[in-house]
Amino acid sequence: MRVIAKRTLREFYEQSRYKDAAEPLKSWHAEASRAEWKTPHDIKAQFGSASIITDTLVVFNIAGNKYRLVVDIDYGRQALYIKFVGTHRQYDKLKLG
Repeated sequence: MRVIAKRTLREFYEQSRYKDAAEPLKSWHAEASRAEWKTPHDIKAQFGSASIITDTLVVFNIAGNKYRLVVDIDYGRQALYIKFVGTHRQYDKLKLG
């Protein structure tokens, strides 16, 4: 998958209060970049704790569920768009679905 807006991840973990998210987000990015997901089922097979909100909207738990990463996926283009990265509390304020 092509991960669009990696900069969003970097800007998040470069903030001093979120430095502990750096390695987990880098690891997630490496795995997602190598992935060739064709369906939400493929994502669940690799990331069992991921939440499938719609066919294209997926939430990943990062750093033991301390952080949440929301992505929108275009399976045909093999592109993954980062929509949100933040704490669990920040995520809880989002309206998804």
